[in-house]
Amino acid sequence: MSADFSQWRHVRQTEVETALNAWVSADAPAGLGQAMRYAVLDGGKRLRPLLALAAAEAVGGSAVLALRAGCAIELIHAYSLVHDDMPCMDNDVLRRGKPTVHVAFGEAQALLVGDALQALAFELLAPDTGEVPDALAAQWCRQLAQAAGAMGMAGGQAVDLASVGVALDQTALEAMHRLKTGALLRASVAMGAATAAAPTAALDALSRYGAHMGLAFQVIDDVLDVTADSATLGKTAGKDAAADKPTYVALMGLDAARAYAHRLLDAAHQALDNSGLSHTHRLRALCDWVGQRQH
Repeated sequence: MSADFSQWRHVRQTEVETALNAWVSADAPAGLGQAMRYAVLDGGKRLRPLLALAAAEAVGGSAVLALRAGCAIELIHAYSLVHDDMPCMDNDVLRRGKPTVHVAFGEAQALLVGDALQALAFELLAPDTGEVPDALAAQWCRQLAQAAGAMGMAGGQAVDLASVGVALDQTALEAMHRLKTGALLRASVAMGAATAAAPTAALDALSRYGAHMGLAFQVIDDVLDVTADSATLGKTAGKDAAADKPTYVALMGLDAARAYAHRLLDAAHQALDNSGLSHTHRLRALCDWVGQRQH
């Protein structure tokens, strides 16, 4: 990673933390606000907001608007983690190096935290201050709803739960992860790019970039699940294998899964090469960062 990218990432991550700290209020009643803040703040790579910001930069869009969109996506991501960790789903006790929300606050509160974060995400996209043009707010809400819903993240999670103990082939495994993990990552790029009027060909190329990046992220996640320890990951290592979930490592083997992740990242770079955009260096660096991540 170049020093320039590291500096950009640090500055942008700080901006994201500051914005989330302001937007996720502690004022919700009966301790709900504190539990929401626990679920969102002080943890995570903030990849989704970074992608939105880098995509906006690539098309000459608004960083202010992209920050709002990226934070909304991050709230959806946070809610999904809260719900995924609950006993009715993955039943995990560790997330981002601390007890999961249902362990810290109880199952009922964790359920409400997810519900409230999802609602807040859409509130951010359509504020009553006028700072987001109505047409863009409507576009964003539709993009995020599609990425998070039955034909996106939630649908992918449903397939994941139904696939425990099932030997999926590569086509089925990829279809699941393009929904469960990839949909929000693709939306991050698309919603950042929506802050400017980019050519259709460029938007198509950015969509391909997001799709390849999203799948690579999941393959690397599967690799790390068997190669890293819980302290490094910040979540329970080896959980997928213990739960008999289909993974790329189980399907391909460790070395082949690593090689496949790098082919996907190469394809993401190629999509940027074909985009016709001249300011894609942040997106390229984020791609490399995903490839080198250790947690």
